[in-house]
Amino acid sequence: MLTRALRSAPRQRAALSLSSSTTPSRLPLSQPILKQMASLSSTSVRSACGSSAKSRPSRFPAPVAPEKIPNSSIRVLRTVAALRAHTAPLTRDHRTLSLVPTMGALHAGHLALIRAAALASHNVIVSLYVNPAQFGPKEDLASYPRTWDADAAALARLSRSLADDPDVLGKISAVFAPSTEELYPGGFPGQDIDSPGSFVTITPLAARLEGSSRPTFFRGVATVCAKLFNAVQPQQVYFGQKDVQQTVVIRRLVRDFLFPTEVVVVPTVREPDGLALSSRNVYLGERRRAAATVLHRALQAAEGAYDGGELEAGAVLAAARAVTDKVAAEQAALAAEDRVRFEVDYISLTDPDTMEDIEAIDPARGAILCGAVKMLPVEAPKEGEDLGLSGGPAVRLIDNIILPPKAS
Repeated sequence: MLTRALRSAPRQRAALSLSSSTTPSRLPLSQPILKQMASLSSTSVRSACGSSAKSRPSRFPAPVAPEKIPNSSIRVLRTVAALRAHTAPLTRDHRTLSLVPTMGALHAGHLALIRAAALASHNVIVSLYVNPAQFGPKEDLASYPRTWDADAAALARLSRSLADDPDVLGKISAVFAPSTEELYPGGFPGQDIDSPGSFVTITPLAARLEGSSRPTFFRGVATVCAKLFNAVQPQQVYFGQKDVQQTVVIRRLVRDFLFPTEVVVVPTVREPDGLALSSRNVYLGERRRAAATVLHRALQAAEGAYDGGELEAGAVLAAARAVTDKVAAEQAALAAEDRVRFEVDYISLTDPDTMEDIEAIDPARGAILCGAVKMLPVEAPKEGEDLGLSGGPAVRLIDNIILPPKAS
Protein backbone atom coordinates (compact mmCIF):
# COMPACT_ATOMS: atom_id res chain seq x y z
CA MET A 1 0.00 0.00 0.00
CA LEU A 2 2.89 2.32 0.82
CA THR A 3 4.42 1.73 -2.60
CA ARG A 4 1.15 2.49 -4.37
CA ALA A 5 0.73 5.66 -2.32
CA LEU A 6 4.20 6.93 -3.13
CA ARG A 7 3.72 6.21 -6.82
CA SER A 8 0.52 8.25 -6.84
CA ALA A 9 2.18 11.29 -5.24
CA PRO A 10 3.70 14.09 -7.37
CA ARG A 11 7.29 13.32 -8.32
CA GLN A 12 9.43 15.75 -6.35
CA ARG A 13 12.40 15.56 -4.10
CA ALA A 14 11.55 15.90 -0.45
CA ALA A 15 13.01 15.14 2.93
CA LEU A 16 10.79 12.92 5.06
CA SER A 17 10.42 13.24 8.79
CA LEU A 18 8.07 10.92 10.64
CA SER A 19 8.28 12.60 14.04
CA SER A 20 5.24 14.08 15.74
CA SER A 21 6.39 17.56 14.77
CA THR A 22 6.36 16.85 11.03
CA THR A 23 4.31 19.31 8.99
CA PRO A 24 2.89 18.61 5.55
CA SER A 25 4.25 21.86 4.05
CA ARG A 26 7.45 20.31 2.67
CA LEU A 27 5.79 17.18 1.18
CA PRO A 28 2.39 17.26 -0.48
CA LEU A 29 1.24 13.92 0.92
CA SER A 30 -2.08 13.50 2.64
CA GLN A 31 -2.28 13.04 6.37
CA PRO A 32 -3.72 9.47 6.08
CA ILE A 33 -0.72 8.37 4.03
CA LEU A 34 1.66 9.79 6.60
CA LYS A 35 -0.18 7.92 9.32
CA GLN A 36 0.17 4.70 7.38
CA MET A 37 3.88 5.31 6.88
CA ALA A 38 4.32 6.02 10.55
CA SER A 39 2.42 2.89 11.45
CA LEU A 40 4.60 0.77 9.16
CA SER A 41 7.77 2.31 10.54
CA SER A 42 6.61 1.73 14.09
CA THR A 43 5.80 -1.88 13.28
CA SER A 44 9.28 -2.38 11.82
CA VAL A 45 10.89 -0.93 14.93
CA ARG A 46 8.83 -3.14 17.20
CA SER A 47 9.75 -6.21 15.13
CA ALA A 48 13.43 -5.36 15.27
CA CYS A 49 13.19 -4.98 19.03
CA GLY A 50 11.56 -8.38 19.48
CA SER A 51 7.96 -7.24 19.71
CA SER A 52 5.35 -9.98 19.97
CA ALA A 53 3.06 -8.23 17.51
CA LYS A 54 1.24 -10.58 15.16
CA SER A 55 2.90 -11.00 11.75
CA ARG A 56 1.02 -11.01 8.50
CA PRO A 57 0.08 -14.58 7.46
CA SER A 58 2.08 -16.06 4.58
CA ARG A 59 0.42 -16.48 1.23
CA PHE A 60 2.17 -19.87 0.86
CA PRO A 61 1.39 -22.96 3.00
CA ALA A 62 4.16 -24.26 5.19
CA PRO A 63 6.00 -27.23 3.63
CA VAL A 64 4.72 -30.60 4.79
CA ALA A 65 7.38 -32.90 6.21
CA PRO A 66 7.59 -36.19 4.28
CA GLU A 67 6.03 -39.18 6.01
CA LYS A 68 8.59 -41.64 7.35
CA ILE A 69 8.70 -44.92 9.20
CA PRO A 70 9.28 -43.94 12.86
CA ASN A 71 12.89 -44.15 14.08
CA SER A 72 14.25 -44.53 10.56
CA SER A 73 15.02 -42.68 7.35
CA ILE A 74 12.58 -44.83 5.34
CA ARG A 75 10.11 -42.70 3.39
CA VAL A 76 6.44 -43.69 3.23
CA LEU A 77 4.91 -43.05 -0.20
CA ARG A 78 1.16 -43.22 -0.74
CA THR A 79 0.75 -42.22 -4.40
CA VAL A 80 2.26 -43.29 -7.70
CA ALA A 81 3.28 -39.69 -8.37
CA ALA A 82 5.19 -39.50 -5.08
CA LEU A 83 6.77 -42.90 -5.77
CA ARG A 84 7.99 -41.87 -9.22
CA ALA A 85 9.33 -38.57 -7.93
CA HIS A 86 11.22 -40.44 -5.22
CA THR A 87 12.68 -43.16 -7.45
CA ALA A 88 13.61 -40.93 -10.41
CA PRO A 89 17.04 -39.92 -9.03
CA LEU A 90 17.81 -43.28 -7.40
CA THR A 91 19.26 -44.94 -10.50
CA ARG A 92 21.63 -42.16 -11.48
CA ASP A 93 25.38 -42.82 -11.56
CA HIS A 94 24.79 -46.53 -12.23
CA ARG A 95 23.00 -47.08 -8.92
CA THR A 96 20.54 -49.97 -8.72
CA LEU A 97 16.93 -50.13 -7.55
CA SER A 98 15.08 -53.24 -6.34
CA LEU A 99 11.49 -53.97 -5.37
CA VAL A 100 10.19 -56.40 -2.74
CA PRO A 101 6.40 -56.73 -3.15
CA THR A 102 4.52 -57.79 0.00
CA MET A 103 1.01 -57.72 1.44
CA GLY A 104 2.29 -56.70 4.85
CA ALA A 105 2.06 -58.85 7.99
CA LEU A 106 5.83 -59.09 7.67
CA HIS A 107 7.69 -62.08 9.08
CA ALA A 108 11.26 -63.34 8.92
CA GLY A 109 10.72 -64.62 5.38
CA HIS A 110 9.85 -61.14 4.11
CA LEU A 111 12.79 -59.63 5.98
CA ALA A 112 15.10 -62.18 4.34
CA LEU A 113 13.88 -60.99 0.93
CA ILE A 114 14.54 -57.36 1.85
CA ARG A 115 18.00 -58.17 3.19
CA ALA A 116 18.85 -60.10 0.02
CA ALA A 117 17.75 -57.11 -2.05
CA ALA A 118 19.85 -54.70 0.05
CA LEU A 119 22.89 -56.94 -0.32
CA ALA A 120 22.75 -56.55 -4.10
CA SER A 121 21.09 -53.15 -4.68
CA HIS A 122 21.75 -49.57 -3.65
CA ASN A 123 18.09 -48.78 -2.96
CA VAL A 124 15.19 -51.05 -2.03
CA ILE A 125 11.49 -50.23 -2.31
CA VAL A 126 9.15 -52.38 -0.19
CA SER A 127 5.49 -52.40 -1.16
CA LEU A 128 2.89 -53.02 1.55
CA TYR A 129 -0.48 -53.55 -0.09
CA VAL A 130 -3.22 -56.12 0.50
CA ASN A 131 -4.30 -56.74 -3.08
CA PRO A 132 -8.05 -57.47 -3.30
CA ALA A 133 -7.73 -58.79 -6.86
CA GLN A 134 -5.99 -61.97 -5.71
CA PHE A 135 -8.73 -62.93 -3.25
CA GLY A 136 -11.56 -65.09 -4.50
CA PRO A 137 -15.23 -64.34 -3.79
CA LYS A 138 -15.27 -67.00 -1.05
CA GLU A 139 -12.04 -65.80 0.56
CA ASP A 140 -12.25 -63.29 3.38
CA LEU A 141 -10.27 -60.24 2.31
CA ALA A 142 -11.26 -58.42 5.51
CA SER A 143 -9.67 -61.07 7.74
CA TYR A 144 -6.22 -60.90 6.15
CA PRO A 145 -3.84 -59.59 8.84
CA ARG A 146 -3.04 -55.89 8.62
CA THR A 147 -0.25 -55.00 11.03
CA TRP A 148 1.09 -51.60 9.98
CA ASP A 149 2.66 -50.65 13.33
CA ALA A 150 4.42 -54.01 13.72
CA ASP A 151 5.56 -53.91 10.08
CA ALA A 152 6.94 -50.39 10.51
CA ALA A 153 8.84 -51.40 13.63
CA ALA A 154 10.29 -54.47 11.89
CA LEU A 155 11.43 -52.38 8.92
CA ALA A 156 13.04 -49.79 11.22
CA ARG A 157 14.97 -52.52 13.06
CA LEU A 158 16.05 -54.11 9.79
CA SER A 159 17.14 -50.73 8.43
CA ARG A 160 19.44 -50.21 11.42
CA SER A 161 20.81 -53.74 11.06
CA LEU A 162 21.56 -53.18 7.38
CA ALA A 163 23.34 -49.92 8.16
CA ASP A 164 25.61 -51.72 10.64
CA ASP A 165 26.48 -54.57 8.26
CA PRO A 166 29.61 -53.83 6.18
CA ASP A 167 28.62 -56.45 3.61
CA VAL A 168 25.36 -54.69 2.73
CA LEU A 169 25.46 -52.51 -0.36
CA GLY A 170 22.20 -50.63 -0.03
CA LYS A 171 19.31 -49.57 2.17
CA ILE A 172 15.53 -49.57 2.43
CA SER A 173 14.79 -46.32 0.64
CA ALA A 174 11.01 -46.23 0.88
CA VAL A 175 7.80 -48.10 1.58
CA PHE A 176 5.08 -47.85 -1.06
CA ALA A 177 1.72 -48.21 0.68
CA PRO A 178 -0.99 -47.10 -1.76
CA SER A 179 -4.74 -47.20 -1.38
CA THR A 180 -6.82 -49.40 -3.67
CA GLU A 181 -8.18 -46.23 -5.31
CA GLU A 182 -4.61 -45.23 -6.15
CA LEU A 183 -3.54 -48.59 -7.56
CA TYR A 184 -6.84 -49.37 -9.31
CA PRO A 185 -8.01 -46.00 -10.68
CA GLY A 186 -10.65 -47.73 -12.81
CA GLY A 187 -12.47 -48.95 -9.71
CA PHE A 188 -12.38 -51.77 -7.17
CA PRO A 189 -11.11 -54.93 -8.91
CA GLY A 190 -13.69 -57.67 -9.22
CA GLN A 191 -13.01 -61.01 -7.56
CA ASP A 192 -15.17 -63.18 -9.82
CA ILE A 193 -13.71 -64.86 -12.88
CA ASP A 194 -15.94 -62.80 -15.19
CA SER A 195 -15.61 -59.49 -13.34
CA PRO A 196 -15.17 -56.39 -15.53
CA GLY A 197 -11.86 -54.58 -15.34
CA SER A 198 -8.31 -54.49 -16.69
CA PHE A 199 -6.42 -57.65 -15.75
CA VAL A 200 -3.27 -59.53 -16.75
CA THR A 201 -3.69 -63.25 -17.33
CA ILE A 202 -0.96 -65.84 -17.83
CA THR A 203 -2.57 -68.94 -19.33
CA PRO A 204 -2.58 -71.88 -19.02
CA LEU A 205 0.11 -71.68 -16.34
CA ALA A 206 -2.08 -69.69 -13.96
CA ALA A 207 -4.92 -72.21 -14.19
CA ARG A 208 -2.91 -75.14 -12.82
CA LEU A 209 -2.41 -76.30 -9.21
CA GLU A 210 -3.02 -73.17 -7.10
CA GLY A 211 -4.97 -71.68 -9.99
CA SER A 212 -7.28 -74.69 -10.03
CA SER A 213 -8.26 -74.07 -6.40
CA ARG A 214 -8.19 -70.27 -6.69
CA PRO A 215 -9.19 -69.30 -10.25
CA THR A 216 -8.60 -65.55 -9.93
CA PHE A 217 -5.52 -65.69 -7.71
CA PHE A 218 -2.75 -65.48 -10.30
CA ARG A 219 -4.73 -63.03 -12.40
CA GLY A 220 -4.70 -60.73 -9.39
CA VAL A 221 -1.01 -61.39 -8.68
CA ALA A 222 0.04 -60.75 -12.29
CA THR A 223 -2.08 -57.60 -12.49
CA VAL A 224 -0.78 -55.98 -9.32
CA CYS A 225 2.82 -56.94 -10.10
CA ALA A 226 2.54 -55.41 -13.57
CA LYS A 227 1.31 -52.19 -11.94
CA LEU A 228 4.13 -52.21 -9.38
CA PHE A 229 6.82 -52.97 -11.97
CA ASN A 230 5.53 -50.12 -14.13
CA ALA A 231 5.39 -47.67 -11.22
CA VAL A 232 8.74 -48.54 -9.60
CA GLN A 233 10.81 -49.53 -12.68
CA PRO A 234 13.13 -51.78 -10.62
CA GLN A 235 16.18 -53.54 -11.99
CA GLN A 236 15.44 -56.55 -9.75
CA VAL A 237 12.34 -57.89 -8.01
CA TYR A 238 12.55 -60.35 -5.11
CA PHE A 239 10.17 -63.23 -4.35
CA GLY A 240 10.29 -66.20 -1.99
CA GLN A 241 10.49 -69.80 -3.16
CA LYS A 242 7.61 -70.77 -0.86
CA ASP A 243 5.20 -69.42 -3.48
CA VAL A 244 6.95 -71.36 -6.23
CA GLN A 245 4.16 -71.24 -8.81
CA GLN A 246 3.94 -67.50 -8.27
CA THR A 247 7.63 -67.15 -9.12
CA VAL A 248 7.10 -69.06 -12.38
CA VAL A 249 4.10 -66.85 -13.23
CA ILE A 250 6.11 -63.69 -12.52
CA ARG A 251 9.02 -64.86 -14.65
CA ARG A 252 6.57 -65.47 -17.51
CA LEU A 253 5.03 -62.03 -16.94
CA VAL A 254 8.43 -60.34 -17.11
CA ARG A 255 9.39 -62.28 -20.24
CA ASP A 256 6.14 -61.86 -22.16
CA PHE A 257 5.56 -58.19 -21.33
CA LEU A 258 9.21 -57.19 -21.83
CA PHE A 259 9.73 -55.74 -18.37
CA PRO A 260 13.40 -54.74 -17.99
CA THR A 261 13.77 -56.43 -14.63
CA GLU A 262 15.34 -59.57 -13.19
CA VAL A 263 13.30 -61.94 -11.01
CA VAL A 264 15.35 -63.11 -8.02
CA VAL A 265 14.02 -66.07 -6.01
CA VAL A 266 15.16 -66.45 -2.39
CA PRO A 267 15.01 -69.85 -0.61
CA THR A 268 12.10 -70.52 1.74
CA VAL A 269 12.59 -69.48 5.36
CA ARG A 270 11.32 -72.10 7.81
CA GLU A 271 10.57 -72.60 11.47
CA PRO A 272 12.94 -74.99 13.32
CA ASP A 273 10.49 -77.87 12.75
CA GLY A 274 10.35 -77.20 9.00
CA LEU A 275 7.08 -75.28 8.67
CA ALA A 276 7.40 -72.63 5.97
CA LEU A 277 6.89 -69.12 7.31
CA SER A 278 3.61 -67.56 6.22
CA SER A 279 1.49 -64.64 7.33
CA ARG A 280 -1.41 -67.09 7.66
CA ASN A 281 0.35 -69.22 10.28
CA VAL A 282 -0.96 -66.92 13.03
CA TYR A 283 -4.42 -68.39 12.41
CA LEU A 284 -3.41 -71.97 13.17
CA GLY A 285 -3.51 -71.91 16.93
CA GLU A 286 -1.50 -74.26 19.12
CA ARG A 287 -3.24 -77.52 18.21
CA ARG A 288 -3.23 -77.12 14.42
CA ARG A 289 0.24 -75.61 14.49
CA ALA A 290 1.63 -78.83 15.99
CA ALA A 291 0.31 -80.86 13.04
CA ALA A 292 0.94 -78.27 10.33
CA THR A 293 4.30 -79.77 9.35
CA VAL A 294 2.54 -82.71 7.70
CA LEU A 295 2.92 -81.22 4.22
CA HIS A 296 6.62 -80.51 4.55
CA ARG A 297 7.25 -83.99 5.94
CA ALA A 298 5.37 -85.51 3.00
CA LEU A 299 7.40 -83.52 0.48
CA GLN A 300 10.61 -84.51 2.24
CA ALA A 301 9.64 -88.18 1.91
CA ALA A 302 9.11 -87.70 -1.83
CA GLU A 303 12.45 -85.91 -2.07
CA GLY A 304 14.07 -88.87 -0.35
CA ALA A 305 12.61 -91.20 -2.97
CA TYR A 306 14.15 -89.07 -5.74
CA ASP A 307 17.48 -88.94 -3.94
CA GLY A 308 17.31 -92.72 -3.69
CA GLY A 309 17.05 -93.07 -7.45
CA GLU A 310 13.29 -93.00 -8.12
CA LEU A 311 12.33 -91.04 -11.26
CA GLU A 312 8.78 -92.24 -11.91
CA ALA A 313 6.20 -89.79 -10.63
CA GLY A 314 4.00 -92.54 -9.21
CA ALA A 315 6.74 -93.87 -6.94
CA VAL A 316 7.92 -90.43 -5.85
CA LEU A 317 4.41 -89.23 -4.96
CA ALA A 318 3.54 -92.50 -3.22
CA ALA A 319 6.20 -91.71 -0.63
CA ALA A 320 4.46 -88.40 0.09
CA ARG A 321 0.99 -89.96 0.33
CA ALA A 322 2.27 -92.54 2.80
CA VAL A 323 3.16 -89.71 5.20
CA THR A 324 -0.16 -87.85 4.90
CA ASP A 325 -2.16 -91.08 5.27
CA LYS A 326 -0.20 -92.06 8.38
CA VAL A 327 -0.65 -88.67 10.07
CA ALA A 328 -4.37 -88.58 9.21
CA ALA A 329 -4.86 -92.03 10.78
CA GLU A 330 -2.97 -91.03 13.92
CA GLN A 331 -5.09 -87.91 14.34
CA ALA A 332 -8.35 -89.75 13.72
CA ALA A 333 -7.59 -92.06 16.64
CA LEU A 334 -7.44 -89.14 19.09
CA ALA A 335 -10.31 -87.67 21.08
CA ALA A 336 -12.19 -84.78 19.46
CA GLU A 337 -10.70 -82.22 21.82
CA ASP A 338 -7.17 -83.34 20.88
CA ARG A 339 -7.22 -84.23 17.20
CA VAL A 340 -6.52 -82.16 14.12
CA ARG A 341 -8.26 -82.67 10.81
CA PHE A 342 -6.76 -81.71 7.47
CA GLU A 343 -7.42 -82.22 3.77
CA VAL A 344 -4.77 -82.65 1.11
CA ASP A 345 -5.62 -80.28 -1.73
CA TYR A 346 -2.87 -81.60 -4.00
CA ILE A 347 0.67 -82.96 -3.98
CA SER A 348 2.22 -82.79 -7.44
CA LEU A 349 5.43 -83.40 -9.32
CA THR A 350 5.79 -80.79 -12.06
CA ASP A 351 7.99 -79.45 -14.82
CA PRO A 352 10.22 -76.67 -13.44
CA ASP A 353 9.30 -74.22 -16.21
CA THR A 354 5.64 -74.88 -16.99
CA MET A 355 4.33 -76.37 -13.72
CA GLU A 356 2.69 -79.15 -15.76
CA ASP A 357 2.39 -82.54 -14.10
CA ILE A 358 5.02 -84.96 -15.36
CA GLU A 359 5.06 -88.74 -15.48
CA ALA A 360 8.78 -89.06 -14.86
CA ILE A 361 11.62 -86.77 -13.81
CA ASP A 362 14.20 -85.86 -16.41
CA PRO A 363 17.37 -86.03 -14.30
CA ALA A 364 18.99 -83.43 -16.55
CA ARG A 365 16.28 -80.88 -15.68
CA GLY A 366 15.01 -81.82 -12.24
CA ALA A 367 11.46 -81.06 -11.11
CA ILE A 368 9.31 -79.26 -8.56
CA LEU A 369 7.54 -81.05 -5.72
CA CYS A 370 4.66 -78.90 -4.51
CA GLY A 371 1.54 -79.27 -2.46
CA ALA A 372 -1.25 -77.65 -0.48
CA VAL A 373 -3.23 -78.77 2.57
CA LYS A 374 -6.20 -77.28 4.39
CA MET A 375 -5.96 -77.34 8.16
CA LEU A 376 -9.63 -77.64 9.11
CA PRO A 377 -11.23 -75.88 12.10
CA VAL A 378 -10.65 -77.80 15.33
CA GLU A 379 -13.38 -79.78 17.01
CA ALA A 380 -14.39 -79.12 20.60
CA PRO A 381 -12.18 -76.02 20.91
CA LYS A 382 -10.78 -75.21 24.30
CA GLU A 383 -11.30 -71.77 25.78
CA GLY A 384 -9.13 -69.25 23.96
CA GLU A 385 -7.83 -71.81 21.49
CA ASP A 386 -6.77 -70.72 18.00
CA LEU A 387 -6.93 -67.02 18.90
CA GLY A 388 -10.71 -67.22 18.78
CA LEU A 389 -10.64 -68.44 15.17
CA SER A 390 -11.13 -72.16 15.79
CA GLY A 391 -14.62 -72.10 14.34
CA GLY A 392 -13.60 -69.98 11.38
CA PRO A 393 -12.41 -70.94 7.91
CA ALA A 394 -9.76 -73.53 7.20
CA VAL A 395 -6.15 -72.37 7.05
CA ARG A 396 -4.61 -73.27 3.70
CA LEU A 397 -0.87 -73.98 3.67
CA ILE A 398 1.39 -74.41 0.66
CA ASP A 399 4.97 -75.64 0.35
CA ASN A 400 7.41 -77.01 -2.19
CA ILE A 401 10.83 -78.56 -2.65
CA ILE A 402 12.98 -78.07 -5.73
CA LEU A 403 14.46 -81.33 -7.00
CA PRO A 404 17.75 -80.31 -8.62
CA PRO A 405 19.12 -81.90 -11.80
CA LYS A 406 21.38 -84.88 -11.32
CA ALA A 407 24.79 -85.09 -12.90
CA SER A 408 24.90 -87.66 -15.66
